Amino acid sequence: MCEQAWQESRSSGRQQDRRRGARAARVATTVALGAMALGVLAPPAAFAAAGPDTAGTVDTVDTVRQGLNALVRADGLPGALASVKDRKGRTRTYTAGVGDLATGSAVPVDGQVRIGSNTKTFTAVVVLQLVAEGKIGLDAKVDTYLPGLVHGKGIDGRHITVRQLLQHTSGLPDYSKYLGDDVRYFEPRELLGIALRHEARFAPGAKWEYSNTNYVLAGLIIQKVTGRPLAEEMDRRVIKRAGLRHTYFPGPGDATIREPHPKGYYQDSAGAPLRDVTEIDPSWGWAAGQVISTNSDLNRFFTALLAGRLLPPAQLAQMRTTVPAGHPFATGARYGLGLVSIPLSCGGVAWGHGGSFPGYETRGGVTDDGRAANVAVTVQPSDKAAMKRVERVVDTALCRETFTVGTATQAQDPRQTDH
Repeated sequence: MCEQAWQESRSSGRQQDRRRGARAARVATTVALGAMALGVLAPPAAFAAAGPDTAGTVDTVDTVRQGLNALVRADGLPGALASVKDRKGRTRTYTAGVGDLATGSAVPVDGQVRIGSNTKTFTAVVVLQLVAEGKIGLDAKVDTYLPGLVHGKGIDGRHITVRQLLQHTSGLPDYSKYLGDDVRYFEPRELLGIALRHEARFAPGAKWEYSNTNYVLAGLIIQKVTGRPLAEEMDRRVIKRAGLRHTYFPGPGDATIREPHPKGYYQDSAGAPLRDVTEIDPSWGWAAGQVISTNSDLNRFFTALLAGRLLPPAQLAQMRTTVPAGHPFATGARYGLGLVSIPLSCGGVAWGHGGSFPGYETRGGVTDDGRAANVAVTVQPSDKAAMKRVERVVDTALCRETFTVGTATQAQDPRQTDH
């Protein structure tokens, strides 16, 4: 199953960005894209009971519901939510736990969450659209578009290709390991500068290693080539084209989540209180992890991508050309150009990415025959075993997704239907 590449880099949010009006969280948190907190989460009684099941009657309702309830009860996650789509486009949504520990309110149906590194797939799609338009070359060097910008110890933008950025084979160090203790507004070039103070991990193309720096550079290339902000290009080229109604790239200083959402939490250590980190400046994720979305919108996005509605066949084929993804991805996972193939227990693979951001973890996948599932939880799982249980819910949903005829809905927006 897909296991997002996580790097430990612990820090505490502790200041407001008054210039941007962002309210940075005054909490101990993990300030590395896809960082996983260590330790075991105890299951406090305050959120041991599952919330209402919103799935309707489907063949797999019991297993998906039980999976979400187990995440809440056994793993101590405050809330969990999922969206599952079958081959015919019929969608069901699920919730468990509570959406706000302070009030005990229910998890919003198909609520918005911070989707972390799923953002990378959005960024890669924009790059590949520009490749199709002849504005970017996959095997062109980074220096072609950002001359003289990428240099350091063992680092030279004249030797790193755009393809290597998208595939994590550039050897660039990951800036998110060195952010320090500020959760504040970061300019993209500031993030790059943090990375370039450190030595290259390996020569370009020599091996595979996950680095958020690759996607910051991809975002900077998009801006240089188009002359427009990344957020605008992503909205115009991907979000609107795929019909994603609840997905957006937060603007500078926007620390909130706009639509109904479960609160996101962080636990400092095993047994420590869960702290609300819902409102946090996401700019340190930028092109690598800043987007906010819903489970259903993620299913819609990846379905549209695989169906060829976002990329021409040649570029989609390049995106799906993969290399083995080593630690910390699960055995069998392979990385393409911003897209991960995930082995399924029932055979074949699902395509997706997964994402981690303080307060939220998302995992999902889409199959070539139209099945789709995405799961979000509202605290980063405490260990690999807990993460595997999140991934198992996705696998269950994709491998046992047949809906009972006449009970599911094909509504465009699951929030507007009975669940």
